[in-house]
Amino acid sequence: MSEKVQRYRQGSEPLPASHRKWLLFGAGFENLGVDGHTTEAPLPTYGPDEILVRNDAVGLCFSDLKVIKAGQEHPRIIEDMRTKPVVLGHEIALTVVGVGANRRDQFKVGQRFVVQADVFYKGVSLAVGYVIPGGLQQYNVFGKEVLDGDEGCYLLPLQPQQGYAAAALSEPWACVESAYVIEYRDNLKPGGAAWFFGAPSAGRYTLSRGFDDACHPRVVVLTDVSEDFKSSLAIRAAELGVKLIEVNGLQPTEFGRAAEAAGVKAFDDCILMGPHPASHIAPAMALTAFEGAFILASTEPYAEAAPVDVGRLHYERMLLGGTDSPDISAAYHKFDRQIKPGGVIWVIGAAGPMGHMHVQRALELGARGPRRVIASDLLPERLAVVERKFGPLARRNHVDLVCLADPQFTPEAFKAKLLELTDGQGPDYIVVLAPVPAVVARAYNELGAGGVLNVFAGLNRGTTATLDVNAVRDARQLRIIGSSGSSIADLRLVLRKSLDGSLSPEQTLAAVTGLEGAREGLEGMSAQRFPGKVVVFPQAVNLPLTTLDEMPEKMPEIAAKLGEGQVWTSAAEEALLEKYLKE
Repeated sequence: MSEKVQRYRQGSEPLPASHRKWLLFGAGFENLGVDGHTTEAPLPTYGPDEILVRNDAVGLCFSDLKVIKAGQEHPRIIEDMRTKPVVLGHEIALTVVGVGANRRDQFKVGQRFVVQADVFYKGVSLAVGYVIPGGLQQYNVFGKEVLDGDEGCYLLPLQPQQGYAAAALSEPWACVESAYVIEYRDNLKPGGAAWFFGAPSAGRYTLSRGFDDACHPRVVVLTDVSEDFKSSLAIRAAELGVKLIEVNGLQPTEFGRAAEAAGVKAFDDCILMGPHPASHIAPAMALTAFEGAFILASTEPYAEAAPVDVGRLHYERMLLGGTDSPDISAAYHKFDRQIKPGGVIWVIGAAGPMGHMHVQRALELGARGPRRVIASDLLPERLAVVERKFGPLARRNHVDLVCLADPQFTPEAFKAKLLELTDGQGPDYIVVLAPVPAVVARAYNELGAGGVLNVFAGLNRGTTATLDVNAVRDARQLRIIGSSGSSIADLRLVLRKSLDGSLSPEQTLAAVTGLEGAREGLEGMSAQRFPGKVVVFPQAVNLPLTTLDEMPEKMPEIAAKLGEGQVWTSAAEEALLEKYLKE
């Protein structure tokens, strides 16, 4: 490492009097920056309980584009953007360059951290890059919200061998890891609210567990259930002190009365007993709480497909389960959210940045992972990058990577190819990265028995896909899961995997730029120009937006340090810093 880069790493060089930042004043790219450029501002001052940080690398995210598109209407923006513009950027690697008097036992100049952006302080969401100014500026100040948040400190330490880009990309990687470790309840929620809603031909049902001394709700609403079921629950409710309420004869527009009777906004467990009409599914699901369970328990099949709110499955970690057993508890069985060892995973939208991550993660599992990874996308030229970048990794780990460009097949031919690649069974696991309801429905229809559909794409709440809900309740036992964001534990896991060599976060990097090129990077992302992630180096001077494919021509001395398949390396990063850091 050169002396120049070593000095930079130490973070002890004289601080400038001013720095540059990107400000977002409202919706649209026309409101990003001043006359399309960064703004110069005085170096921020910090108090005794604060630290001054230097932003070293910032990953650009599609969530940034959502803020640009929505502006003031974005649900995470809580202040007037015209008077308090937003500084985007939540995938941040940084160095401490100033420490307040009361923080000197906790922080030292030169310490390096990555930011867990989902900050909660006294129960309020104050996400970095939304409410707290983010990384698209050269310097920043963090105080009690980040340093003493509800989960402790939201800065996680980095080791010397971890590069800036790799660290910045750890945050989106944490979101990917989180998608595979979601925990779902295997019982009624203890102390929660449950709604049992019977259909005219519901038949006889029982509840073998979840209503006993060890586990039971505090309030239960019964709607149109059989006398036998009501009697059995009434006896147990009296023994356990559970409040039992009966509200019958509800039409879809009146379902809210069930929640009102229980004194809740939504139910932790919403259980439909018997084959309800499709018109009941969406309004009943709307009464299911965050991290709630929406259960279809029916010994008889549903007569028709029904609209399912896949947006809520993504954002609210709801369990969509079912059973064809008369014992409702069977719907709460444990299922594996991980990729099946020796199975087949299909990544839909694999050519985008997050698609790359899901493909890479599956390949890096090695013997613990699938035997085959199917990567599909609409753009063949972008899919070719997946093959080039991850083909060597697949061959090293003895996993079959198959890239399929949708336009090159008819729907019937694609389905036939999918069955051929899965021995006629369908994939065990499908990840959807395209925020399109029809794509979610297509994936659901192609799952093999016992398969898991991971709705990773951020579909808005209220976005429905019409699905055959029988596949959730009958012997096929399909499961749809989804997640948004990550936790400190997820980020720690990624950093640990990065250190032990089982994960290379920087392998998904597609382009680099200095701070001034961040706007061009975001516009390029919006146009789907990049087959991977863009990382901004805010301290780099006159670093133009450059893809790794362009480097051999434009930056040959840095390109020479890239790894096999033209992937980013720590050596390439050192060469870039040596060339573009200010003297």
